[in-house]
Amino acid sequence: MMTVTSPSRRDFLQQGLRLTAAGSLLAAGMSHAAPDNAPARPPLPQGDRYQLRNVRLEEGFEREGGEVIATHTALYDITVQAGRFAAIERAGQARVSDLPQWDAAGALLLPRTRDMHIHLDKTFYGGPWQAPRPRQGKTIMDMIAREQVLIPQLLPTSQARAEALIDLLYSKGTTEARSHCNIDPVSGLQSLAHLQQALANRPHFHCEIVAFPQHGLLRAQVEGLMREAMQQGVQFAGGLDPTRVDGAMQASLDAMFQIAVDFNRGVDIHLHETAPSGVAAIHYMIDTVAKTPQLKGKVTLSHGFALATLEGRALDSTLAGLAEQQISVASTLPLGKLTMPLPQLQAAGVTVMTGTDSVIDHWSPFGTGSMLEKANLYAQLYRSADEFSLSRALHIATGGILPLSDRGERQWPQLQDDASMMLVAASCSAEAVARIAPVCATFHRGVPVFSA
Repeated sequence: MMTVTSPSRRDFLQQGLRLTAAGSLLAAGMSHAAPDNAPARPPLPQGDRYQLRNVRLEEGFEREGGEVIATHTALYDITVQAGRFAAIERAGQARVSDLPQWDAAGALLLPRTRDMHIHLDKTFYGGPWQAPRPRQGKTIMDMIAREQVLIPQLLPTSQARAEALIDLLYSKGTTEARSHCNIDPVSGLQSLAHLQQALANRPHFHCEIVAFPQHGLLRAQVEGLMREAMQQGVQFAGGLDPTRVDGAMQASLDAMFQIAVDFNRGVDIHLHETAPSGVAAIHYMIDTVAKTPQLKGKVTLSHGFALATLEGRALDSTLAGLAEQQISVASTLPLGKLTMPLPQLQAAGVTVMTGTDSVIDHWSPFGTGSMLEKANLYAQLYRSADEFSLSRALHIATGGILPLSDRGERQWPQLQDDASMMLVAASCSAEAVARIAPVCATFHRGVPVFSA
């Protein structure tokens, strides 16, 4: 059923987010405070062979009357070799080792987070403060016109800013992402070249790239450029509002899908339309994938706001179609009049991902780069305020990886798991989500990429 968010509910959520962010900043400041004469904390071991001592791991749930009321944890010593967990032993019981060691001092170990919808190629981050221009009364065409002026101004520094943004994501626990990259007449393939160079300079950041025709695939006549981008290794063909921007739903979607099929790539389309045209586009995508088996499991619907306008049988049948064709949904968990039916999507078997979209650019100034913040928002939007529900909300940020199963059995980390992880200043997953815990250190496949 469609959920309409009342003004009081939106006000409550927005106030809660402000308070949570303020609390997180305070906690971060407190955790980093130290006397002037305190010894400097030793740096993290370099390389991917070392031992972390006194790491906090979740062990199980405490229940009262059948309800989860707390999370049990204990301290462990963890050995990492060749990017994987080589040993997980109770603190103080690890075998004597000549490996470099680092004392985690009780910080909680959680899986790394993933930002599955971001624009690394066009950001104000890393430069002087710049707020977006007023949006009141502006259409998407107005925003595209603004971007056509802005892109040439951003291009000279886009690589450096992308690298700075990746470093910010590292500091928030993120080591994997999917970035949309403009393919448009203004920048040609320059934005792509700059982004690929930024990624080459950050080899421990795993990032898929979507060729994104921000100014319209048909409207801007960039199909040729899109095909060149595919030849340069881009993993996904993108698209944008085929009716509102391109003015021809079927022709626009067909062109996007054909590019993906020709190069054996995936699809990730921005669909903001909430009018009946948005619903029609979703159904056309489902039908197209059903007729094109090689696309099954390779298509992502980003935003998909039209889903929030459906209810009853119309919603159920659409969700069933998405699940059957293994079409995933990437949502930024928007606040607004309509609430995205993400729990219903997941219950139907649809993979749901989230991302920051904008950290700061000409669309929005509010992003922090934190996927824990997205998990916190998920918990607030879908009323997940108890210990168990908060711990489950972490899944939206980690790609489904949770330290404990629903039954309370430890399922991560296990021996030989990929050691992509973060240490946070929290006692358990529930607290990390509720309080947006500060990140102490981040590792990608065992390699340290950030320490506070």
